[in-house]
Amino acid sequence: MKSDSEIARAATLLPIAEIATRAGLDPASIEPYGWFKGKFTPPATLPGAPRGKLILVTGISPTPPGEGKTTTTIGLGDALNLLGHKAIVCLREPSMGPVFGKKGGATGGGFAQVVPMEEINLHFTGDFAAIAQAHNLLAALIDNHIHQGNVLGIDTRRITWRRVLDINDRALRETVVGLGGPANGYAREDRFDIVVASELMAILCLAADLQDLKRRIGQVVVGSTRSGQLVRAADLKAHGALAALLKEAIKPNLVQTLGGSPAFIHGGPFANIAHGCSSVIATRAALSLADYAITEAGFGADLGAEKFIDIKCRTAGLKPAAAVIVATVRALKYHGGLDLPDLSQENPGAIERGLVNLERHARNLADTFGLSAIVALNHFAGDRPGEVELIRERMGQIGVPVIEARHWAEGGAGAQALAREVVRVAAASRPLTFAYPDEASLAEKIESVARRIYHASGASYGPGVAKQLKGFAEAGYGHLPVCIAKTPYSFSTDAERRGAPVDHVLHIREVRLSAGAGFVVAISGDVMTMPGLPAHPASEHIDIDELGNITGIS
Repeated sequence: MKSDSEIARAATLLPIAEIATRAGLDPASIEPYGWFKGKFTPPATLPGAPRGKLILVTGISPTPPGEGKTTTTIGLGDALNLLGHKAIVCLREPSMGPVFGKKGGATGGGFAQVVPMEEINLHFTGDFAAIAQAHNLLAALIDNHIHQGNVLGIDTRRITWRRVLDINDRALRETVVGLGGPANGYAREDRFDIVVASELMAILCLAADLQDLKRRIGQVVVGSTRSGQLVRAADLKAHGALAALLKEAIKPNLVQTLGGSPAFIHGGPFANIAHGCSSVIATRAALSLADYAITEAGFGADLGAEKFIDIKCRTAGLKPAAAVIVATVRALKYHGGLDLPDLSQENPGAIERGLVNLERHARNLADTFGLSAIVALNHFAGDRPGEVELIRERMGQIGVPVIEARHWAEGGAGAQALAREVVRVAAASRPLTFAYPDEASLAEKIESVARRIYHASGASYGPGVAKQLKGFAEAGYGHLPVCIAKTPYSFSTDAERRGAPVDHVLHIREVRLSAGAGFVVAISGDVMTMPGLPAHPASEHIDIDELGNITGIS
């Protein structure tokens, strides 16, 4: 079998103007970035009100062998188009942190990819660079304001705005800036986050348009004074300049799948440290243009789907018609206790034990959010018919259909059975509900997610966290949803606990106010907002030949 890079490179791509026509966009409205990428401005190009159904693709708790959510999202979009429906895929942009780190690329795989693959995985259209520049401009303006006399009275001990970089670099988690004497400002401790954890990334993905983006940026809280008064980006007169830097980045990107389906790729917040969804602007555009908008939320349903619904859908008034939970036979064996070398062995007992993870995700979607689910069993060559039938029978007992999908090897043709089931289930969607009401306190919202989604016995708080939550509420932010940052690999905060653990405690060690984005981040366990590189990063396998062909991204 050819590598993902070889498959993508062998494909004959359509000009971006033709993809725009397939999407229902005026080709003249596309701003080309080369032959096969483009940006568009939805308000100037979209006809009428939203008409399509929103399909959410999520997954079980991630495992080392992988599940293939992005691949499934792409394959499902291609399959719907092959069946005569009009579908547009909505994905997040890859971060170069994972591309060069542990995960690798994020453009699908096999014959279910978005292309041009290497360009999307690397610099793409420059959106992440623009977000980093805008974010770090605000950091520079804060330090410059203090250096120039500090009229606002910012307390240097209470600056909450960190700097960002789109590369995993653990050495920058804790830093000191301003060294070298008075000409360089005041020395103080500082920290770096990865770009995908930036509040500006969240704002770009939740903003309705450019003016809403600028308004939200103005509301960003960067720190406080000695008396505790909050200082915002608008107080520094920074929001106009930051919005100007993001003028192009807020426009959705248009590319294509290997099957020739239109794909909107826009924004890229991580689901373990942010809200993990592509932009509201791109999603609304797809719903206005297509019968089905197929979008993906990051990591497992306990993180990505919960935040997709409780934050993105709540904020934007969106409603999924159905959810697809991606699983594999190998991943279920892993959750059943087998280690990587043993996953190819036939072991019904391990599948039985691992199915508790899949069942919990499906029940959470139905019981908490009222969302009907379909399991997409992403096929691998070593899967046995008896293993697949065991999964189908077990999930059938709780009324959840299981469809084996072969899109990795066959493209959209291998996902047509899944597409037919999605159409059937989406036709009878139920009202959407949330994990907590707006009027609940911030602590009650955290507790609700802990108990209803993670099946914890409750939540606990590190020193000062309860006081901070109370302070956020007193400042007028108690109505905001919560965005819990935790490990994606377990329902608990311990990444090693597989399956469906119960009666663990969700410990919140830190909370951050994202006033512009419109949520409160609650950081639990040992999750980091600036990841580090593994012992053997993916960058070791990435190369470029004398013809300029990039290899090793997968």
